[in-house]
Amino acid sequence: MGKPCTRAMGYRAGTRDLFSKKPREKGAEPLSTYMRTYKVGDQVDIVCRSSQQKGMPHKFYHGRTGKVWNVSKRAIGVEINKIHREKQIVKRIHVRVEHLRPSKSQSGHLARIRSNEAIKVRWMTRGQPSSTPSPPELLGQPLLLLLPSPPPPAPPPPPPPSRSPRRRLPSRAARLRRLSS
Repeated sequence: MGKPCTRAMGYRAGTRDLFSKKPREKGAEPLSTYMRTYKVGDQVDIVCRSSQQKGMPHKFYHGRTGKVWNVSKRAIGVEINKIHREKQIVKRIHVRVEHLRPSKSQSGHLARIRSNEAIKVRWMTRGQPSSTPSPPELLGQPLLLLLPSPPPPAPPPPPPPSRSPRRRLPSRAARLRRLSS
């Protein structure tokens, strides 16, 4: 017989809240989940859906972002970086499409790239190539920075109060002389 109070540590241990859905999200998966197309090189987020147990990754990968490296009939191969001690290991796992969603982690970066490309095209149509969104009158001229004047120096601290010299106590002989006179 084993210990009576041991705690089970199975494959899905500690996932009671991790894999639970919000009340409005419970039920069958929407069809848009199955209609999405993933290509090699896409960024995807792994979010485990507890209503589909097949093809569910380990709880470690829940909430992680990876890159698609393989596309098969029902599953998608995802590369994820896993840090083990001082090493960063690239793990390749296959996950069903129910547990994946397109990642939005690069949306800000891609929007910035698109805006920079539009600025470059605009400058190229004017005849002046520029990689920065600076007006042409400022290009090639020295830049003058107007800094605020420094604050006046603080007044020096007042000198410490002068200490009167310590009064010397009379020696024992002087005290005796004073008492005897």
